[in-house]
Amino acid sequence: MKYKLSDICKYAKGKIKVSALDDNTYISTENMLPNKGGITKAVSLPTQEQTQAFMKNDVLVSNIRPYFKKIWYATFDGGCSNDVLVFRAKDGVSSRFLHYVLADDTFFDYSMATSKGTKMPRGDKKAIMEYEVPELSYEDQCRIAGILEVIDEKIELNTDINKNLEQQADALYQAFFSPKSGIEGEISTLDKYCAIFTGKKNANASVEGGAYKFFTCAPDSLQINSYIYDGNAIIVSGNGAYTGRTRFYSGKFDLYQRTYACTMLNGINPDYIFPLYWFVKLELSKKIMGGTRGSAIPYIVMNDLAKFEFIYNKESFDFYMPLFKVLTESIQANEAENETLSLTRDLLLPQLMSGEIDVSDINL
Repeated sequence: MKYKLSDICKYAKGKIKVSALDDNTYISTENMLPNKGGITKAVSLPTQEQTQAFMKNDVLVSNIRPYFKKIWYATFDGGCSNDVLVFRAKDGVSSRFLHYVLADDTFFDYSMATSKGTKMPRGDKKAIMEYEVPELSYEDQCRIAGILEVIDEKIELNTDINKNLEQQADALYQAFFSPKSGIEGEISTLDKYCAIFTGKKNANASVEGGAYKFFTCAPDSLQINSYIYDGNAIIVSGNGAYTGRTRFYSGKFDLYQRTYACTMLNGINPDYIFPLYWFVKLELSKKIMGGTRGSAIPYIVMNDLAKFEFIYNKESFDFYMPLFKVLTESIQANEAENETLSLTRDLLLPQLMSGEIDVSDINL
């Protein structure tokens, strides 16, 4: 037997003053991460006096395309935009179980299929509440949530470890390589060590389930069945809200036409890419974002990267390069594990919900 979503939850309807919020407690579709990745700090707050309120343990779901598949389980009270749906579990329903019901790709497919509008489709709030969910006891709800929560906790742990590793890399850079460190050496530019190139494809060239990474200017990579490079690379977003955002990738990948890749030139120690990655990552936003071209849509050009300056001291490079390499590769390993864990969770989720996997004898 099936319930309707309206049997296990309701829409929260409270309001909160914007003056009571900050960039940590305001949630919009823009600062919800795709593919169930959580949230980041808000770039700006709404201009109206009040906005929609949510409470700890509510489930927030972005309700506007292209922001479907964004979901967050609230860990604090706050406020959110009207393009975010706030679901609240009814009495006798596990709020964590509700979160996983709404995190199932089947729900997002249903929400998209019943959405209304053309330019910016929105999920139909009435139709959404007609979505069918399994009728399960509270105990089984908690078992299902518990199984999936273990995976999410490991993902969160890896994410926290990576934040710490990034802080260590930042501290290493500030102490021994930043201009304020007092390091002596020659002023060099990135193009003396790196080949710098962009992709040729539009963002719509991505293929769901493609074999390789496809980097655009958005925070999360897409997939594609072609690649233009295989190896270590510094990837830099070239325009839009994430202009200057820098990441490291090792493997086969393709690029959007406004996204840059920096790879080591022949004859240069290939491990130099590790300190250079952190130099670009930690200084690019400060050196470039303050003078980005454009106003409404900022962007950078090839020369901004090619002539990116840093202090080169061979002795310091050679001494600290292994540390930068270990930090970078450790972060990469945790990110790869998180991708595998996310895939495992998303494969398990519908099977647990449908009863294909029996949870009645599981003790958590």
